[in-house]
Amino acid sequence: MRRLSTQDADFQQQLDALLAFETVNDPELVRTVDQIIADVRAHGDAQVLALTQRFDQHPAQHIDELVLHADQLAQAFAELPDDVRQALELAAERIRSFHQAQKQDGWQYTDALGNVLGQKVTPLDRVGIYVPGGKASYPSSVLMNAIPAQVAGVGEIIMVVPAPNGELNPLVLAAAHLSGVHKVFTIGGAQAVAALAYGTQSIPAVDKITGPGNRFVAAAKRAVFGQVGIDMIAGPSEILVYAEGKNNPAWLAMDLLSQAEHDEVAQSIFITSDAALLDQVDVAIQVQLSSLPRQQIARTSINNRGALILVQNRQEALDLINKIAPEHLELCMDDPEAMAEGIRHAGAIFMGRHTPEAIGDYCAGPNHVLPTSGTARFSSPLGVYDFQKRSSIIHCSPKGSKPLAQAADILAMQEGLDAHARSARYRAGE
Repeated sequence: MRRLSTQDADFQQQLDALLAFETVNDPELVRTVDQIIADVRAHGDAQVLALTQRFDQHPAQHIDELVLHADQLAQAFAELPDDVRQALELAAERIRSFHQAQKQDGWQYTDALGNVLGQKVTPLDRVGIYVPGGKASYPSSVLMNAIPAQVAGVGEIIMVVPAPNGELNPLVLAAAHLSGVHKVFTIGGAQAVAALAYGTQSIPAVDKITGPGNRFVAAAKRAVFGQVGIDMIAGPSEILVYAEGKNNPAWLAMDLLSQAEHDEVAQSIFITSDAALLDQVDVAIQVQLSSLPRQQIARTSINNRGALILVQNRQEALDLINKIAPEHLELCMDDPEAMAEGIRHAGAIFMGRHTPEAIGDYCAGPNHVLPTSGTARFSSPLGVYDFQKRSSIIHCSPKGSKPLAQAADILAMQEGLDAHARSARYRAGE
């Protein structure tokens, strides 16, 4: 695993190279995705079926074979082993409880002129959630996308999930049942995004698409944005672990590996001012790698995109964290609250030595759909607010309209918009 120090003469160049990652701008990728979207728009169900047969080796011969209904989801839930069902229910309950606190209501007030101003909050009519189904299946992604939509009051939740060779993880279907999904289509890739965005004969068009996927999914989401809303363009999973004081190197190493095992381009970064701890974590990573079933994926990730960074003090670490703006940030220290005060950019902050990122992935409650690739500088975790929209309310009284109309008349004339000015002037009685 590469080592860096803030004292290296070329540290900034090394850091920039480490963080550089292009997700969806490859010209060949864009051309491929654009063609898939165009074909789905032109041919609907037939093209979705053909691409699913081609890319997923799905045996379905008709689009109806790619649809799962509520009774099938309920059956998958009922057939879970007791301990798995209870764990899933616990996670769903905690996620729902956390997101209930995010729910927004409309508001209004009356100004000094007697005009009523406010905001109306309305849930989206229909959303599509994308759940990965390739190298790993993620029931947790179902919960994290569907439950906030359900809490927001979305009218219909459509889920798409690829089923390679026609095989599905029953736990994914059980999670869909538990989190209020109305219908599931076993399709994936750019073709699933296109179908959700534009609709087909069988798949309804949605208002927004959320959920992670591979680079084809990310490129397709970017391409359809504007036709529908999207949550974000997600890059590879990331973790940044900062540690000071007395820590267990094996714990820290496994936290780093928990992200590295996602895929070969995931990123794990460890920062400390303790050179001895840096050495211990490096050794622990190599020892524990050999016991992981996904060790080859994790090893590639660690070797290509991981780093152990030695800083001089806490302030240097803080500056570095805010520059990187990590998706997941662990503060493994005695007083994480003091450090967290200075954190401006992070998707989720895991406080103290007993809060591994893995708990946040599954059952802590806050959402695990988080900004990646430095976008925590300007974006936030997925939440109930992503499934609601806001409309402004403006209700002028006869008396209160006049002074506002007079001001609007003047400003419109300054902009050269005569019809605007006249419209306001009529209300002013002039």
